[in-house]
Amino acid sequence: MTAETIEGSPDEVLFEQRGHLGVITLNRPKAVNALNAGMVAAMLERLTAWADDDGVATVLVQGSGERGLCAGGDIVAIYRDILAGGHETADFWQAEYRLNSLIARYPKPYVAFMDGLVLGGGVGISAHGSVRVVTERTKSGMPETTIGFVPDVGGTLLLARSPGEAGTHAALTGAHLSGADALFLGLADHFVPSGRLAELAAALENETAESAVGRFAEKPPASALEAQRDWIDACYAADDAAEILRRLRAEGGPAAEAADTIESKSPTAVKVALASLRRATELSLDEALAQEYRVGLRCLAGPDFREGIRAQVVDKDRNPQWRPPTLTEVHTEDVERYFAPLGERELVLLERETDHA
Repeated sequence: MTAETIEGSPDEVLFEQRGHLGVITLNRPKAVNALNAGMVAAMLERLTAWADDDGVATVLVQGSGERGLCAGGDIVAIYRDILAGGHETADFWQAEYRLNSLIARYPKPYVAFMDGLVLGGGVGISAHGSVRVVTERTKSGMPETTIGFVPDVGGTLLLARSPGEAGTHAALTGAHLSGADALFLGLADHFVPSGRLAELAAALENETAESAVGRFAEKPPASALEAQRDWIDACYAADDAAEILRRLRAEGGPAAEAADTIESKSPTAVKVALASLRRATELSLDEALAQEYRVGLRCLAGPDFREGIRAQVVDKDRNPQWRPPTLTEVHTEDVERYFAPLGERELVLLERETDHA
């Protein structure tokens, strides 16, 4: 069938029904399919409709082009909104987090082809799905601390639930992760060579997701992250970022390199990210999303998020001037303010709405 678009997001996200398969194709290849408000709204609308459509048995999400599924949210749009003092980013996050929540509780198999780049918001539209497929080309991760932000889209919960302290390492360093690493972290389920994804998509048109993926899945390569688990678990077990850095430096080798990486990130973002992961261990997904929304609004109001985007994406000088510039200058009370309730601005998702019905 011919792909169709939703009004208001021309050609940026395509929807098709092939047999019993509903296909979502993110279609901004020059931007590595970065998500914007129109795309999120369109996905919410179509997924809601397909959930009640007996003609759709399985949903597949994939990215157009050769570079990846999705490189995250459109951070240039966020930068412009910050400079304008607008509310578009807060509105975008509300819709995006609703989409993440819907994907996590979707009543039908939701298959995500996590091929190529799958970063930030791309993790949100894939790793909450029920059938998550990585390839030898996968480069996943939550690189938010690089731009003075904190993992969101439920990423704090996903990484908090990863084995040992591997998720803490991934969150604080913002490292790119291979498909094997994503499997180890619990962000994915199956490994399929990228050259066979088209065949798998065709099989999903008439087969169950379990049957089709079972035929195409192969044994993944070894995870480099898993091989380093001993020092990762030991060094990142602390709840204080400065102590984590001290342990990494004492360990030396790859651990010391991780310390260098963390020290290049926003000190505020590093401390808030660590606190977010520790708090997320006791939360449901919707509760974690609500916490991330609180943190996100505080990041919008602070200096580092704007400065991080400027340095990495706008001016591209890769020389952010963080405020404050060191971990020791970020105090406990500064971190706590990021988690303070928002009152009437709190994000309320379906789970919480149901609980209070």
